[in-house]
Amino acid sequence: MLGTKKVFSLADGRQIEIETGKLAKQADGSAVIRMGDTMILATVCAKQEAGENVDFMPLSVDYQEKYAATGRFPGGFFKREARPSEYEILIARLVDRALRPLFPEDFHAEVQVQITLISGDHNTPPDALAALAAASAIAVSDIPFNGPVSECRVAYIDGEFKINPSLEEMERAELDLIVAATKENIMMVEGEMKEVSEELMLNALRTAHESIKLHCQAINELMYEVGKETKRVYCHEENDEELKESLHAAVYQKCYDLAHKGIKNKHERSEGFTAIKQGFIDTLTPEEAEEKAFMIDRYFHNVEKEAMRDMVLNERTRLDGRKLDEIRPIWTEIDYLPSAHGSAIFTRGETQSLTTCTLGTKLDEQIIDGAMIEGKNNFLLHYNFPGFATGEVKPNRSTSRREIGHGNLAMRALKSVLPSQEECPYTIRIVSDILESNGSSSMATVCAGCLALMDAGVKIKKPVSGIAMGLIAKDGNWAVLSDILGDEDHLGDMDFKVTGTKDGITACQMDIKCDGLSYEILAQALSQAKEGRLYILNIITDTIAEPREDYKPHVPRVVQMQIPKDMIGAVIGPQGKIIQEIQKDTNTVIVIEDKEEYGTVDISSASKEGIDAAVARIKAITAIPVVGEIYHGKVKNLQSFGAFVEFLPGKDGMIHISDFRWEKVKNIEDVVKIGEELDAKLIDIDKKTGKYKLSVKLLLPKPEGYVETDTRPRPEKKRTDKSSQHKKPHTDKSNGDRSNQ
Repeated sequence: MLGTKKVFSLADGRQIEIETGKLAKQADGSAVIRMGDTMILATVCAKQEAGENVDFMPLSVDYQEKYAATGRFPGGFFKREARPSEYEILIARLVDRALRPLFPEDFHAEVQVQITLISGDHNTPPDALAALAAASAIAVSDIPFNGPVSECRVAYIDGEFKINPSLEEMERAELDLIVAATKENIMMVEGEMKEVSEELMLNALRTAHESIKLHCQAINELMYEVGKETKRVYCHEENDEELKESLHAAVYQKCYDLAHKGIKNKHERSEGFTAIKQGFIDTLTPEEAEEKAFMIDRYFHNVEKEAMRDMVLNERTRLDGRKLDEIRPIWTEIDYLPSAHGSAIFTRGETQSLTTCTLGTKLDEQIIDGAMIEGKNNFLLHYNFPGFATGEVKPNRSTSRREIGHGNLAMRALKSVLPSQEECPYTIRIVSDILESNGSSSMATVCAGCLALMDAGVKIKKPVSGIAMGLIAKDGNWAVLSDILGDEDHLGDMDFKVTGTKDGITACQMDIKCDGLSYEILAQALSQAKEGRLYILNIITDTIAEPREDYKPHVPRVVQMQIPKDMIGAVIGPQGKIIQEIQKDTNTVIVIEDKEEYGTVDISSASKEGIDAAVARIKAITAIPVVGEIYHGKVKNLQSFGAFVEFLPGKDGMIHISDFRWEKVKNIEDVVKIGEELDAKLIDIDKKTGKYKLSVKLLLPKPEGYVETDTRPRPEKKRTDKSSQHKKPHTDKSNGDRSNQ
């Protein structure tokens, strides 16, 4: 039989199968993961040599879902898979962040990981298995890697932790985390929660890590079984130890002293470090400086990193002079943009977000058409990061993966506090434009997004804030940093973003760059993050304590009403004729959805009068005629015996000629014309035919002493004489008062 398989079981007995050597054998490594009917193929290829003057890890990770995997056709004109969706990019980022820190620091050959969903099972979401597939493919290759690593999803459902739950189970989850880890350490965390405690989150991480250890053990066993424990030999760095030592001796203390000055402006600080490097270069001959420029840059970066980290650990202070748990100065403003539905500025240190909130109708909902996930999304959050935010010249291209990832994190942070569709029947779009950036722009987006929502009048349940935590750790000494700078993120060991309300965490994202992150450090980071989060929340609520009482005047109003399911067709009309007519006449936008028990109608317009008119029209169409009620109708047809009147949209009733006046009427055209509008009272609904009978005269005062003569045929009363075998029609000429009929 082709291939090698490794099967292991989760704690609940479900099995995961890893297979290699059967598919994609010309790749450096390939593996297929199967859980239930979900199957993922991962391949990895790496170049033998590094590019010239490359000192970073050129890794690319792509994830794609084949529509055939779930028996579906792709949408669009071309009917084929095209560029990756945001969902696919987010999964690729999860895998990238788990893999990237584990390649050797001196390995600089270009590596490409491609992950493909080849079979989809809605009971087994593939995002939690993608990193396992990628790590398995790397393990059975000869590419150097300090793994294995894997990911799993942990959810808190009905009071218990569940590993890799189904999509249906996820609907009840209070916590949803994707966790990546090696056998020893947690590497990456991302997810959303419904205001959970720090303790619950730590327990979730422990639960996930225990499951991941099973993954790593299976990957190792597979690697040894296929004989790939020995990896390729490589040399991707040229070094000059004498230069390295002389540079360290010349610049370390200068970098340490500059870091200790507490310079707040990042450009001024950067210029200071550049001057130190240039001072060392000036001690070299021009030929040596030019020849070894690349190594000098690399060695200086390492010394700068070392000096900054040592300074923080020794002095317990920061690059910009702050204490370890100190938050940068914050200023905020709302209602800055007069024409936006909601707007806010949130500035923290040298990071600034200008954020808008726009309220739209159901027609503005995002349509999701993926291989695994279909539906609509009525809450969108978009994050933009232009080059000028960091003072750079950078061409504007399509949205970057980083922008998609940061926007998704902020969206998850805010969505749990949004009102229900019944309370707020809008499609909501938040756009964060980062105007300045020096650390934690995604958390600035969360804070600005919260302010913009409240400025727009969206009745969020509670305000939300966010903070980014950092870590410096060395030889058992460590420091947790609150509200990190860009340099502290780049040179530190952790980037841990936490968002939440005063009552709990709503989202988090963590990337670890060091080994041996203990739960003690995680607990300290979460505790310190909570203090910072609450401090920022106070600033938010000082700016605006609660959402505006009402939407701004230029926000389109939306009224939502429910109608019986069997009346949806009547409101829409043949080929949409009726609903189009209502929209045109009332200048509104009407969207109807068929729910399980009823139909919902959303009517939106900038004009209250237009909405009221549309509501009245729809109520009239869906109204159930009630005997005794008075209706306003229009005469549609005349006959010698009476008139047919449309008293409700689509409903006609007859007014007999004798029901127009108390006096006798000889000619129907003497009392009414076609097209005339009139009020009439519904006096009867025929139980067999459903026909409606109306009367005008019952709304008129009856002349005093007037005796009515009714010549309409009446059904014969039953005879009491049992011997009678025949019933004969007769005319009832008796006088009577029909005013109470």
